[in-house]
Amino acid sequence: MTDEVAEDVGQDESTEDEAEASLPAAPISPPRGLDDDFEINLNFDADEVTESPAEPMDFDAEVEIDKAMAELHADLESKFGDWFVVHTYAGMENRVKQNIEQRVTSLNMEDYIYETIVPTETVVEMKNGNKKEVTRVFLPGYVLVRMDLTDESWGCIRHTPAVTGFVGNANDPTPLMLDEVESMLRPGIVAKVAASAQGKGKRPVKKIEVQDYQIGDSIMVIEGPFAGVPGTITEINPNTQRLIATVEFMGRDTPVDLTFPQIEKS
Repeated sequence: MTDEVAEDVGQDESTEDEAEASLPAAPISPPRGLDDDFEINLNFDADEVTESPAEPMDFDAEVEIDKAMAELHADLESKFGDWFVVHTYAGMENRVKQNIEQRVTSLNMEDYIYETIVPTETVVEMKNGNKKEVTRVFLPGYVLVRMDLTDESWGCIRHTPAVTGFVGNANDPTPLMLDEVESMLRPGIVAKVAASAQGKGKRPVKKIEVQDYQIGDSIMVIEGPFAGVPGTITEINPNTQRLIATVEFMGRDTPVDLTFPQIEKS
């Protein structure tokens, strides 16, 4: 009789242990002081545990820019006409663009003059101790025009108010190479990629480097559309890690906004 009772008791304890083992684990409560949105990723196969909500994801800006530039290249190749550079009075670039577009319509030149672009870039400026992101003309005094060059189309552009002429041979200008057009449009593409990343909750990975440069230093541009061109530093902004250098472009001294990694002392 005693043996039977002991056997029954052992069976009951075993059954209780199995029942407890089969119960689902109690939910994990967030530690005190954390928001209700706090979550823990219980993927133990992962290398590390992550918390949510997470910081905006980093992404490789250069990869995204390369993709956008490849799309630009394909788009430019698919279009009719050649690209020419028109010289304007400084500060009149957008007005010239409007004037050209109006003249194209009024003179019925749509079959010869297709597109007018003012190359721009987005930069961070410091004013009165405040940072402000602004979009500005990338090449002051220049406008890009895609067109078929004829006497009539040449006259339409040349006699547009605030246009001083075509860059190069004034009467028989030479069209730009495709890579030259891409270099002029690249800063605008970079700005679009950055804006798209911010809209998706991402942020570009930036490597900050501090270099010892002074205003008046002679430098050589080593990266970007002006690579291989010498210049002179005229402004330095250590807060944004950028500087302004004067370089020679198409026979004119042109101010160019650069980052420290894009230059070296010459």
